Amino acid sequence: MQQDARYLPDGNRVGMLTATVLLGYALTHLINTPGFTLTVQLPGFYFAYPLTLGAAMTGMTTGLTATGMNWLVHSHPSQQGTTVEHWLLPTLTAFIIGVSLNVLSSSTLWWIGLAFGTGILVSVFMAEYISVDAGAPTYPLASATLTALSYALFLILIIALRSAGTRLFLVIPAIFLAAGLVTLRTLHLRLSGHWDFPWAVGIALACAQIGAGMHYWPVSPLQFGLIVLGPLYGLTILASNLGEEIPPWQAALEPGIIVAAAWLAAALLH
Repeated sequence: MQQDARYLPDGNRVGMLTATVLLGYALTHLINTPGFTLTVQLPGFYFAYPLTLGAAMTGMTTGLTATGMNWLVHSHPSQQGTTVEHWLLPTLTAFIIGVSLNVLSSSTLWWIGLAFGTGILVSVFMAEYISVDAGAPTYPLASATLTALSYALFLILIIALRSAGTRLFLVIPAIFLAAGLVTLRTLHLRLSGHWDFPWAVGIALACAQIGAGMHYWPVSPLQFGLIVLGPLYGLTILASNLGEEIPPWQAALEPGIIVAAAWLAAALLH
């Protein structure tokens, strides 16, 4: 029992970190303050971005999550060196939950979303802590959980941005950053700690371009999410297969099926 306990985080630390992040979300929902619009006028372009308490608190909770995850991981007996790889996904998770909660207008849906987001957040904290030690008995499960949650969170982000009617100049950077972080962390897990920045940047650019091309098409938020998620997942699998020196035609087979299935599902939802 004690041997298994060393692979799990301290419950008090996880509880304190989770409660701090949730407090930021709750304050955003309970406190109504007037916002203002940041405008930038350029030749031929006019940018307007509403700055609200929700946006500020989302940024704050994102920073708190990164700091808290660093504090949590440093308590692991096997942790040595940098902890960057272990707070990338938790930070992205906190950001996506905050953006999604800001989209929900109904109070009931907001609390349901908060409860759902809490479960995801705690799962990410636990899985990231376990993944510090590749020799942990539950490491394969933790790695699979992080991979699955990263793609689910990306889909949630895309749907939330589409549902909110976010303008293109904000959607593209959001897709690029989220896709890049998801790819980077997934490849880091699948390729035994190798950082593959070229693939991460290339896949992020491809997803951003697809998102830009589909932005003005009359598709639903779920369709839009599937259209962008398919290439992200497929190209990441392709990069992983090539990194494992699988023959190119075999490496491309599974990604091709995944992309086709995602786009077919989006077409059938029309």
